[in-house]
Amino acid sequence: MNTSSRLARFISEKTLQAISLILIILLAACSGKRNENKDNIRNCIDLKFPSKSEEASIRKKINAEHKAFSIDTIFQKKSRAQGFNGVVLVAQKGVVLYRNAFGYTSPDRKYPLTADHIFQLASVSKTFTSVAILMLADRKQLSLNDSVQVYLPDFPYHNILVKDLLSHRSGLPNYLYSFEEKRKQGTAFPSNDSILKWFRQALPLPALYNRPNVAFSYNNTNFILLASIVEKVSGQSFAGFLKSEIFEPLGMKHTFLDTICSDTLRVLKTMGYDHNRKRIRDFYDGVYGDKGIYSTVDDMFRWYIALNSNCLVSKHMLKEAFTPRSMERKSRHNYGYGFRLMTDPENMNEVRYVYHGGWWAGYSSMFTFNLKDDYVIIVLSNRKNASVYENKAIMEILDNKPVTENGEEIDSL
Repeated sequence: MNTSSRLARFISEKTLQAISLILIILLAACSGKRNENKDNIRNCIDLKFPSKSEEASIRKKINAEHKAFSIDTIFQKKSRAQGFNGVVLVAQKGVVLYRNAFGYTSPDRKYPLTADHIFQLASVSKTFTSVAILMLADRKQLSLNDSVQVYLPDFPYHNILVKDLLSHRSGLPNYLYSFEEKRKQGTAFPSNDSILKWFRQALPLPALYNRPNVAFSYNNTNFILLASIVEKVSGQSFAGFLKSEIFEPLGMKHTFLDTICSDTLRVLKTMGYDHNRKRIRDFYDGVYGDKGIYSTVDDMFRWYIALNSNCLVSKHMLKEAFTPRSMERKSRHNYGYGFRLMTDPENMNEVRYVYHGGWWAGYSSMFTFNLKDDYVIIVLSNRKNASVYENKAIMEILDNKPVTENGEEIDSL
């Protein structure tokens, strides 16, 4: 090798070493930045909880002991008379008023439930999918006004925007009812990718329920599409995005997507059942975005704190999430972006409280909060039970109103 060749090779090796060093520094800087952001979010959330001295003052001010006694009376009755089997947490002004567990982890193993047990959130999972999308919109990585084809070019239905998916105004058919022949044929358990492939290959294509953005129609297909968009935009699996961008920064240590569950958490994971019949894994359990997240009442309390602050998402985006989107007819019920809304029928822009319920494979869940009066009601059950959704009396207690005899069952999906 002549001198000029050796010199060129030396320069080339040095250049590669320099580039490698720069990449290492950049990766370390990005990793450090991500960790710093996580720490900032965690600190922001932790600061929203009152100190010990502040808590004592708040408890006295809101008459916490009386409210806790009244709430316990309601849930003792639910347990005895209505078969409630689950865990409840009620908090106001950052203070836990009531936290209790009733019943057992499963029908065949009579192990008492504790407040630390983990439950499938069912459709309450949609609140996380929505916030994941809003986080990406906050970062200018996507636009809510983009069409689905911007991210999923082969999706066969057109003229549907991301915001139509978030507000259940897409008019799409529901995958749960569109492919019954796949279930009957014993097809392997599907994933999000499988469902999207079924839509692409379907002959004939399942008909739309409605034209896009004409009316509200609750539909699980919307939220599996949103989960797939999160994956496309972020370059991460949906489970990975939730873990790194939401669960870990918020300190939700016992929350995970169904696709990943550590052995440590598996010990606390409950089994869903209908009455005394254990629910074995459902055909659609591997499909996520519309359901599939497991959590505890304490972690869900941290989720509420995140939604009642701008620690995770900007104030503008949270306002968008809690804004009614369907005004075709007067109703007490409306939907924002991934959140159900209780409104005044005479002024549907006036949101009285925000909520989402769910049921799936024996699990029932209800997540209700009032941002104005700063309270949250979290009810998680591993037994299908209508009493989970009857929380009007608890809201009346928190609102310092006379308690009516009967609760009010509201939308659970």
